[in-house]
Amino acid sequence: MTEFEKMIRGETFNGVDTDLRLRRETARLACAKFNAHPSKGNLRHITRLFAEFVSVVIEPGFQCDYGSQIHLGKNVFINFHCVFLDSAPIHIGDDVLIGPGVHLYTVDHPRDAKLRASGECFTRPITIGNNVWIGGGAKILPGINIGNNAIIAANAVVTRHVEENERYFG
Repeated sequence: MTEFEKMIRGETFNGVDTDLRLRRETARLACAKFNAHPSKGNLRHITRLFAEFVSVVIEPGFQCDYGSQIHLGKNVFINFHCVFLDSAPIHIGDDVLIGPGVHLYTVDHPRDAKLRASGECFTRPITIGNNVWIGGGAKILPGINIGNNAIIAANAVVTRHVEENERYFG
């Protein structure tokens, strides 16, 4: 089984694997094309990476690891300089506003230094419900679920699940 297949299955994988590095490079180049000349035509370089999307506005500065595990609903707005590390699935519902500089992290690393040095990684998916507003600079950590209608404060570090209609200040 390849490291990509392990990653997709949610198993421990080696993040420095050559195939995974090449896949990240492909995503980086697609993002670079859009970010250098943002337009609807160049947005396709990013959206063709995505697993699923209905309608999305993405401002320049967007970066993702692979794109292939990003699932977007309708009317999603992703503001300037957002980072989606999508080693595990990222599911974003309908009518979601994502502020500038928001980071979504699905990948994590072992706490043991030797394992970490070997390149070993593991992942946990992120799920964001409908009508969510994530303030600028927020960081969403691996494995987090954010319920419908929730609001995440600017610069919050989200370390736990956020309930439906909750205002999370971190």
